[in-house]
Amino acid sequence: MSFTAIRGLIAAGLVGVVAVAANAQDYSFENPECIAPANPGGGWDFTCRQVGKSLQDLGLIDQTMQVVNLAGGGGGVAFAEVVNKRGDDNDLIVAASSATATRLAQGAYPGNTMDQVRWLASIGADYGVIAVASDSEIDTLPQLLDQIKSDPTTISIAGGSAVGGWDHLKVLIAANTYGIEDVRSVKYIAFDGGGEAVTQLLAGSVQAFTGDISEAKGFVDSGDIKVIAVLSPERLGGEFSDFPTAREQGIDAIGANWRGFYAPGGMSDDAYDAWVAKIADLYASDEWKAVMDANGLAPLDLQGAEFQQFVAESVAKIQDISREIGIIK
Repeated sequence: MSFTAIRGLIAAGLVGVVAVAANAQDYSFENPECIAPANPGGGWDFTCRQVGKSLQDLGLIDQTMQVVNLAGGGGGVAFAEVVNKRGDDNDLIVAASSATATRLAQGAYPGNTMDQVRWLASIGADYGVIAVASDSEIDTLPQLLDQIKSDPTTISIAGGSAVGGWDHLKVLIAANTYGIEDVRSVKYIAFDGGGEAVTQLLAGSVQAFTGDISEAKGFVDSGDIKVIAVLSPERLGGEFSDFPTAREQGIDAIGANWRGFYAPGGMSDDAYDAWVAKIADLYASDEWKAVMDANGLAPLDLQGAEFQQFVAESVAKIQDISREIGIIK
């Protein structure tokens, strides 16, 4: 698959429209809950907590959304919990992303497929970053990749997805583009969430971090890490404008992590339509646009059937990428 095709998969600015039941806005959830399939501090945790807070602030839900962190298996523990134990829970949504599609594409959730759940909506796309500790001697992405080329054992890269997951794939795409022929030589260490991965970087256990802009932002603000590449087509705006892209450093690597939600496969149509409508209203609000701007999220507005189709296409395309770079056969 070409990188043009990869960019086509994640292109920003898509608009989704879905017809919902007339009473969707009036549907009331008894105990709204969001599962973040990783430890606190990562992108899935951000998705649950920020969306839950914003839904309540806008009056779209009547009470606080409970956030439950259920880490393990790159999201597999949470997926199995929903499919096997909570298949008809109308109050439950689960944070998902390109990492979820990646694990499904690679068959990493044993016995589980994307069709066992219902896909609700996206809330934006989170561009990938590669970062190092602020006191690192490495200042550019070519410097990092040159060191991997000369001696792969000297560089370990931490990410919040499992081996072969989206954080891992982003680094491999960059390495492949740079001419590292055996991308399996790139040493990647998986942790349960981006927050834990950055903690290991700061402890000196690893030399670099691969994640998303929303995960890195707080650590950049505190002066703990420096972003050496954003995997976006061009520089981001606002407070992210100082971060160089991989492309401007001669490495045409693009990686955007869509963010959104799935729901139990047995959720009622009324509950499903209500969640879709509420997330659509959230996305359309000025308040959410401000959250997107503050956290470097690019536009990606898909709900209901269109989001379901988008995830299916994502899974298919990631399978192609994974085969191309040797992750699956």
